[in-house]
This record gives sequence, C-alpha cells and structure tokens, in this order.
Amino acid sequence: MCFTVAVDIGRLRTLREFADRGSVTAAAKALHCTTSAVSQQLRALQAEVGLPLTEPAGRGLRLTDAGRALVARADDVLAAIDRAEAELDSYRSAPRGRVRLAVFPSAALMLLPGLLHRFAAHEGLDVEVRDVDMTPPEVPGLMADFDVVVTHRDEHAPPFDSGRLEVVHLLREPLDVALPPGHPLGERERVELADLAAERWIGVDVGFPVDDVLISLAVRTGVRPQVVHRINDFRITESLVAAGHGIALLPRYTMDTVGERRLLRRPLAGIRAARHIEAVLRLGAAARPAVAAVLGALRAEAAEVGRETMP
Repeated sequence: MCFTVAVDIGRLRTLREFADRGSVTAAAKALHCTTSAVSQQLRALQAEVGLPLTEPAGRGLRLTDAGRALVARADDVLAAIDRAEAELDSYRSAPRGRVRLAVFPSAALMLLPGLLHRFAAHEGLDVEVRDVDMTPPEVPGLMADFDVVVTHRDEHAPPFDSGRLEVVHLLREPLDVALPPGHPLGERERVELADLAAERWIGVDVGFPVDDVLISLAVRTGVRPQVVHRINDFRITESLVAAGHGIALLPRYTMDTVGERRLLRRPLAGIRAARHIEAVLRLGAAARPAVAAVLGALRAEAAEVGRETMP
C-alpha cells in the first residue's frame, strides 16, 4: 500500500522558523504574524503528515524526532523552491529562455542573417526559428506552436484581429514588376498595369499576399493578369523571369537583380502595390523579456533593411 502526503509549503516554512528560533513567539515575530497563527499552522501541518511534530517542553514546545526529520527534509524542499523562484525571477528580468519564431521564407531571406547576429548578443536567449509559408488566415492557428510569427499581407487587406492578437508593424515592402533583360518596357522608369495586359505572369498560390495584390490590382484597374505558373519560391520565379518565361510581381528588397544584368525591376505607375510585414503574437506575450528582446531585434533589423534599401 502506498501513502502520499501533500504538504503545504507555507506550513513547512513555519516549521523551519520554529525549529531555527526555538519558540512559537520568536517564529511569529520572524514571520510577522501572531503566535496563535503559528500554532495553528503547526497543528495543521501535523494533521497533514499524521504524526506528532511537536511536544510540550516546560511552558513551550519542542520538536519530536519526526519533527526534526521533517525539518531536515524541509530545508531541501525550501532550498529547491528558492532556487526555482530565483531562476524564474531571472527570466522575468532578463531575456533568457527559448522563443519559438516562425518567419515566412522571403522575410527570412531578408531579415534572418542579421537577426541571428542580434539574437546572439543576448546571453541566455535561445531562439528557435522555422520558415513557414503562410497565408494570413493561417496565422492565428500558428500561435499554438510559436511565440512570434512574422507574416505578411496585402496593404489593402484587413488587419489581424487586435482583440486576440498583438500586431507589431515591421516594414512596408513595395512590390515591383520583374522583367527579363531586354524587355521593351525596361526602357521606362515605371510601367502601367495596362501595358502588361498581354504579358504572361508567374504568380504565387491563391491566398498568398502577392496573389492578393494582383487580384486587387485587377479589381481597381480592370486589367486581369494572365497567370501561367504559380511558384511560391521567389528565387525560382526570378530564374524563370530571367530566362524569359514570364514576368512577375516581386518584393523590392529581396529581388536579386545583380545590377539589372539578371532582372529588370520597375515600379508600377499610379498604383500603390506593397505588402505589410508584421510580427504577430498573443496579447501579453511581450511582457516576457525574451519575447520582448526578439521583437526589439525584429524592429531593429527591419529598420536597418529599410535604411539600406532607400533610394
């Protein structure tokens, strides 16, 4: 037969104070309570363990053998609790511990190299990064597995539900038309969407922000793009455009033009086409120093990218 005793930690502390100070009165003074409260705690602890822990000694009390044995074990238990509380305090005051970060692939390409350097500056901070190709409706579901999700949406799309999530704006990234070298429209500084009506477009899967931008452009201009391929990896799309297999709408800051020898990058005329890059997390999560440090690094790196890519 196995017996399990649940012992109240506060009562263990009272027992230890009594053992250390030798009397109920001295223990009460140390604990800032009344002598009757100390006596009540000792009686309750005795009832919990089912053994006498104190016995009369003159006008006072002294520990029994069982009481002395429990005090010895109480020191171990309370020391472990004190260590745990100190450890938790360090997590409350410093950026320590693991943070799970999800980043969509093209943002990872743009931000992650610098971010990892920034994370490394925080001793004790462990950031686990995963690239996730996500659509905006999938973001709330990702919060079950990640502390911070870096996502993107068409700037004309509705924002995330701020009633359940905290959304931190990181960057507005324009979307430009990628053309192959030698394309006739490459002679222009900007291109009209109407001029691209007959072009073969390489898009992304339906539901992703770049596709949302193409749809919104079509609604606002009446020009419906002819999408012949749907590729989510922008590096593959760049290769296809460079080889003359179509044109694409691509993020400005991550497009690899190599001095326009590989691709031509031209903004759309008269139309604002961009995606918002945002960090999404649960309400209150940023109160944890480790999460706050990750958000700070994301803001700093996004600002640096913005400065480096300004014309």
